[in-house]
Amino acid sequence: MNSDLLADAMSEAERLVRAAPHIDSDHDLAEGLHYLAEGIAACTHQAFHQYPGHPFLLTGTGPFTKMGLDNPDTLYLGAKMQAGFEYVVTGVRGNTTDLSFQYLAGEYTDDTVPESEVAFDDRDLSISEDGHFEWRFVPQRSGQLVVREVYGDWSQQRGTLTIHRTDTVGTAPPPLTTELVEQQFKLAATQLINRVKTWLQFPQWFYLNLPVNTVVAPRSTPGGLTTQYSSAGHFALDQDQALIITVPMSDAPYMGFQLGNMWYTSLDYINHQTSLNGTQMQVDPDGLVRIVVSEQNPGVANWVETVGHRRGYLQFRWQRLSRTLTEDDGPTVRLVNFADVANTLPFFSQNTISEVDWRARIALRQSQIGQRMLG
Repeated sequence: MNSDLLADAMSEAERLVRAAPHIDSDHDLAEGLHYLAEGIAACTHQAFHQYPGHPFLLTGTGPFTKMGLDNPDTLYLGAKMQAGFEYVVTGVRGNTTDLSFQYLAGEYTDDTVPESEVAFDDRDLSISEDGHFEWRFVPQRSGQLVVREVYGDWSQQRGTLTIHRTDTVGTAPPPLTTELVEQQFKLAATQLINRVKTWLQFPQWFYLNLPVNTVVAPRSTPGGLTTQYSSAGHFALDQDQALIITVPMSDAPYMGFQLGNMWYTSLDYINHQTSLNGTQMQVDPDGLVRIVVSEQNPGVANWVETVGHRRGYLQFRWQRLSRTLTEDDGPTVRLVNFADVANTLPFFSQNTISEVDWRARIALRQSQIGQRMLG
């Protein structure tokens, strides 16, 4: 039975997780096993509910199925497509900051980054006054459509999206057979192993060869959305250290910053402030944003919590750009002793936040994510 393949894949994926080179503590392993459980849920969901002949937009990456340094500000939707057939995406534009579309000809693997046949945001669509739009596409190669709806303000309202294939719309997929279900078990098994291997390897290509506690200048996101710029790196901090990251407040409609763990997923952004976007950031009087990354609480509004992670990833993203970003638009990073944070921040007295106000910030995050991403 191919159900045995899935069971074997789960065991192999657990072996890969337990053998990951970055594991230094029980917490690292526990986080990896939790990541594995989320991957099992995501891969089975995708394998058993994706029919390229009758496509449906599914959430493949979210707060409970994380992968690929997922952006806390983004709602991800995806659908499988087959080469040579016409697909139609229709929707009503919400008031989120950005809505982008990317078609990947293939899948990410531990030795391949798939090409994008198309990548654009909704500025390339014809949108009516009431927000309706339609996009038609015939892929040259089989692969996956990825739709990203980006919240520059977590109180923004999402739009609606549907997809169909023109030659099958109004019909149903074939009925279930044991042969089909066994194929789905096999697909879930393959996807699970690929998911674990890929996202352990991906940061090796693009991040871990960089000097620690630095970030690169803004660049078109490697291996990702080509309409997005990013600046990334990796950190390693002791309990008594902090990074002070300084970046100009961007004129781009969307700018976001986040931390990720060594499993290459976002940290808990619901119950902790492990990310900030342009709406959430406090801007100093000189037009610069100063972020403090540390385990200890410096008592400032722009504290981004490492939540027990000594090592991890840093990433800025800019979207909906109207110009090319340069090094001057990007961040600078300074490693300091935690005891020196207050003296290093030039506007420290204007950055402080009370414990009551901090809890209110976290409560707002919890409420807004609950409204945006139920389940």
